[in-house]
Amino acid sequence: MSVKVLAVGKKHESWVADGIGRYEQRLRKPFDVTWQLLPHSAREGDAARAEESERIAAKLDRDAFVVVLDERGRNVDSPELAKRLRTALDASRPIVVVIGGAYGVTEELRRRADFVWSLSALVFPHQLVRLILTEQIYRAQEISAGRAYHHV
Repeated sequence: MSVKVLAVGKKHESWVADGIGRYEQRLRKPFDVTWQLLPHSAREGDAARAEESERIAAKLDRDAFVVVLDERGRNVDSPELAKRLRTALDASRPIVVVIGGAYGVTEELRRRADFVWSLSALVFPHQLVRLILTEQIYRAQEISAGRAYHHV
């Protein structure tokens, strides 16, 4: 079991891939990350949001613990994130983290989520979100293992 990330968008830019790679080398099962990139919709606005959300929903297993990244979601600290991920893993639920496209995801997909998470009240470029997410998963791994990477 790994943490699967479904992200709408292009492949990682080189500087992002380098940063993600640094954290991925440190990740160990079940916190290791697999990526599935889905293409942007050719549409705009609500139509793009709906199309991309349908593609994402089609990739979700019924028993998956789904985390949707959304600026309107709940802001939590790193220990709380670690606890949520660990609880899902201990329950043998596959974890899927969703990064929607430029127009976000539908309300229906947000309702399907077990956790709607906001990284910040700020809005970040999707490429940067990927890097931040990977670092936070690494941090969650280290917190769960009781190691000193995260200082309280």
